[in-house]
Amino acid sequence: MKVLSVSEWTLRQRIVALCVAVGVVLTALGVFAAITAAANNRQLDDVLDRATPMRAAGETLNTALVNQETGVRGYAITGEDRNLEPYRTGLAEENRQIAQIKSLLRPEDQDIRAALEVVQARAEVWRTGVAEPVLETVRTQGTAAAQERIEAGDTNEFDAVRQAIGVMQTHIGVLRAKSADAARSSSQTMVAIEIAAAAIIVLAGAALLFLMDRLVSRPIVDLAAQVREVAAGDYERHIVSPQGSPDLVALAADVDRMRQQIASELTEVRAARGQVEWVNQQLQSQAEELTRSNRDLEQFAYVASHDLQEPLRKVASFCQLLQRRYSGQLDERADQYIGFAVDGAQRMQRLINDLLAFSRIGRLTSGFSDVDLNKVLTDVKSQLEPRAGEGAEITWSGLPTVEGEEPLLTTLFVNLIGNSLKFRRPDVPPVITVTAERDGKEWRINVRDNGIGIEAEFADKVFVIFQRLHARDAYEGTGIGLAIVKKIVEYHGGRVWLDVDVPEGASINFTLPVLPGSDDSDGSEAEESVEEVVQA
Repeated sequence: MKVLSVSEWTLRQRIVALCVAVGVVLTALGVFAAITAAANNRQLDDVLDRATPMRAAGETLNTALVNQETGVRGYAITGEDRNLEPYRTGLAEENRQIAQIKSLLRPEDQDIRAALEVVQARAEVWRTGVAEPVLETVRTQGTAAAQERIEAGDTNEFDAVRQAIGVMQTHIGVLRAKSADAARSSSQTMVAIEIAAAAIIVLAGAALLFLMDRLVSRPIVDLAAQVREVAAGDYERHIVSPQGSPDLVALAADVDRMRQQIASELTEVRAARGQVEWVNQQLQSQAEELTRSNRDLEQFAYVASHDLQEPLRKVASFCQLLQRRYSGQLDERADQYIGFAVDGAQRMQRLINDLLAFSRIGRLTSGFSDVDLNKVLTDVKSQLEPRAGEGAEITWSGLPTVEGEEPLLTTLFVNLIGNSLKFRRPDVPPVITVTAERDGKEWRINVRDNGIGIEAEFADKVFVIFQRLHARDAYEGTGIGLAIVKKIVEYHGGRVWLDVDVPEGASINFTLPVLPGSDDSDGSEAEESVEEVVQA
């Protein structure tokens, strides 16, 4: 395996190496700091939890012995038992303080332990040699004899006790001073460790900034300047690899290869641009021609259907006059021919009227407004009531308010519901249901019936103008109704389709845009559910 020199290291490798080195040093300092902190805590415990309580206990022990000596003297003077209470209290307090001092001692505190034993021994000597004999004299010989015994004696034994307590307090003070000095030293060591850690972090940051400046910032600035020259249009300029990390050197080489690729393809692009512009011009010309042609076709359909009305009315009128005046006067074949002419003229009138209505959609407009489809359905129901037949049901619920032209939307529903009434099943009362459902930014409206239905193979054909699925003598009409429906829906920005997955009847869906400004979280702007039953 080839060993890379430091100069060949990538930027990531250098940063990782720096971070690892700093991490190792900081970890060592952290371990040392933890050890120092633990020692500092122990030393503070010695000062606060051992030396200070032992010193206070020594002072209290001295006070307890003084109280014992005072109680003995008071009892010797008065002989009253109540004056002996300080002696008893002091004795109990002495035992408590000695026990507390012993509980705070450690095996290494030999000087304090020895001094405490001396205090106990000398206190016992004082009690057996001075205090208890005086107390016994008071009980057996009286207070005068006890006072004489005290005056005849000396205070050497008691002074020795107090001297022993002083020696013990001195040893405790030494322990306290030693622990305090050690705690102060460890605190200074921790401060030094913190300063060293801060210095290491600062040096590591400075080293990182140096690496970033030398290996990243300056090479990137140089590379960016060269790239900007290429971006300005100098695609033939060779990009020189900057002095930096191997990553940036490789990046510069990749950018230069990309420049060469762009330069090689630019010629082909420029050559193809002219051809694309020419094709776009041709497409634009064809689109304009197609728009003009569609406009001319609509105008022709409108004008033709409008201008054919008058001569066709004359033909139909005179054919009807012939039928009324000469009916029965000619032979049977002549009457049949006249009937054919009248029927053809009437069918031609209906075709022209339907074509004229189809061509007017979107041409003659009153502008969009808010249209309540519940109100539209009420009007449609009223118009179709004569055609509904006995027992027919037309129901709707939850229809919204949309933006559109009310006359066109009325025509839309008239054609849909009229078809449902026309293509009913024999001897079955028609049932027509209109529902609406919010689907994002549009309403999906469904008109469904229980009629004869439409085969799936005719799903697209039914919306083509003048397309009929049944013979003319079976069902009346020109076959333009659903074509008008499709044009009205598309004029309002929606789409229409036949739902073929229904068990019976026909189901036609169409969409209309949601009213602008309506609440997206609210599923409907419709009025309260409305259901109407048309009984013929």
